Amino acid sequence: MKRSSGILLPIFSLPGKYGIGSLGTEARAFADFLHDAGQSWWQILPVGPTGAGDSPYTSESTFAGNPLFLDLEALAAEGLLDRADLDAAQVPNTASIDYGALVQNRERLLRKAFSRMDGQKAQAARDFTERNPWLKEYALYRAIKSHFKGNAWFDWPDEGLRRHDPAAVEHWRTELAEDTAYHAAVQYWFFAQWAELKEYANQLGIRIIGDLPIYVSLDSADVWSERKEFLLDGQGRPSKVAGVPPDYFSADGQLWGNPLYDWAAMKRDGFGWWIRRVEGASRLFDAIRIDHFRGLESYWAIPAGAETAKTGQWEKGPGMDLLGVLTSWFPQITYIAEDLGLLTDAVHDLRETSGLPGMKVLEFAFSGPDNAYLPHNYTQPHCVCYTGTHDNDTAAGWYANASAEERAYAARYLGTEDPESVRQALLRCGQGSVAELFVAQLQDYLGLGSEARINVPGVADGNWRWRLLPGQTTAALAKEIRELTHAFGRC
Repeated sequence: MKRSSGILLPIFSLPGKYGIGSLGTEARAFADFLHDAGQSWWQILPVGPTGAGDSPYTSESTFAGNPLFLDLEALAAEGLLDRADLDAAQVPNTASIDYGALVQNRERLLRKAFSRMDGQKAQAARDFTERNPWLKEYALYRAIKSHFKGNAWFDWPDEGLRRHDPAAVEHWRTELAEDTAYHAAVQYWFFAQWAELKEYANQLGIRIIGDLPIYVSLDSADVWSERKEFLLDGQGRPSKVAGVPPDYFSADGQLWGNPLYDWAAMKRDGFGWWIRRVEGASRLFDAIRIDHFRGLESYWAIPAGAETAKTGQWEKGPGMDLLGVLTSWFPQITYIAEDLGLLTDAVHDLRETSGLPGMKVLEFAFSGPDNAYLPHNYTQPHCVCYTGTHDNDTAAGWYANASAEERAYAARYLGTEDPESVRQALLRCGQGSVAELFVAQLQDYLGLGSEARINVPGVADGNWRWRLLPGQTTAALAKEIRELTHAFGRC
C-alpha cells in the first residue's frame, strides 16, 4: 500500500431524492469529489441487506446486496419503472433515513420492476443465479421468510425446512418459484449496478475499501443453509453467542448475539466457507477491512440468554490457520486488520505474523505520550491512521465530549485548544503521520458534530441514519482537502 489517503462514507449516507444513498448518480458524483480532492480510497461499510436495528453488521446474508441501494433511475432507464414511479418514490432531502417507510415503498417498486422484465432480462437474471450458488439459497430464504410473515428461519413451522432437508427445500423452491425469482432478480440488478459504479470509481483512480463483518446473523441464509459451519444445537439454537467484554464503549460490554463458528469443523474443511466469502467480497471491493480482527486470535463467548456480555469468556480463535489460507488464496487483495478493542500481545503477534496493516485511531490517542495511537509512536508506516471510525464520534463531536484530561493533553499535543483548530489539527496530524494510509470520516472535513455520528456501539436504536445533504461536497471543500493531502505527499 503506497502512501495515500481516503474518506469514509457509507453508501446509505450519500444524498439523493429517494430517502437513502444509492449506487447511481450521487455515488458517481462522490467518486468525482474524491478524485478532485486528491483521494485514492473510498471506505464504505458492509453493503448487505440490513437486519436488527438497520445495522449493516446484522445482515441476513454475507453475500447479498442491499436492495435499498438500488438506483431507481437506472431501472427506469431499462424500462422497468416509469416517471410516475420515480416521482412517487421521492422524499424530502433530510439528514436522517426513515428505514421503515423506505422498506415498504421500495418493495412495491421493485416488484413492479420485476413484473416488467422481458424474456431476455429474465434469462440474464437466471444465468446470474446459476453462476452464484449462494443466490439460489438466499433468494429461496427470502421467499420463505416472506411467506411465513417475516419469521426467523428457526421459527418456520416446517421442521424439515428448518433443518434444510433437501426434500423440504425442493418442495418450497417449487411452491415459491415466482417469489424466489423476484429476489434473485433484485440481486442481479444490485451486482450489475455495483460493477458499473466500481468500474467508474476505479477509472478515476479511486479504490474501494469494504468491510467484512467477522460474524453473521443467526437469522440469515448463511446459517440456515450451512448450519454445519456454526456452533448450534439440534434445533439450530446457539449455546453461546458473540460479543465483546466491557470496554471503552460500554461498561456492560456488547452483546451482539451472533452464532459462533465451529472453527474445528471449518479447519477440517480447509476453511471453504471463508474462501467463498472472501471471493465474493473481492468482487465488490479493492481492499477488505477484517472487522474485529482480535476475534481471530481469541473471541468473547457469551452464554446464550445472558442479559449482558459480562458473563462471557475468552476462547481460542483460528489465528494463522485461517489468515494463512486467505492470504495465500487471495494474494491480490489488500487486507486491513481492525485490531481495536482489548488487545493482547498474542493479538499483536498475530497481526505482525499475518503481515496485515493495523489501525491507529487518533480519537483514542490522547491519554498521554506513551499512547500507541499517537503518531510519534508509530514504529512503522505499514498501518492505517484514522481520525475515527464509524463507531466513533466525529472529530468535532469527540473533542466536545472528551474528558478534561484528554482535552488538556490534546491541546498540548496539537498546539491549540480552540475546537475548530483542534479539528483541523487532528486532520493535519493524521495526514502528516508516517502511516501508509490515512482515512477520515467525511464529517470531519465538513466540521460536523455529534449530530452526524454514524453509530453509537451498544445502543440499539437510532444508528446508521446520517446522510449528506445536497451541496455539502463543494468544489471548495475538494480543493481544501486536496491541498492538505498534497502537502503531506498523499496525492
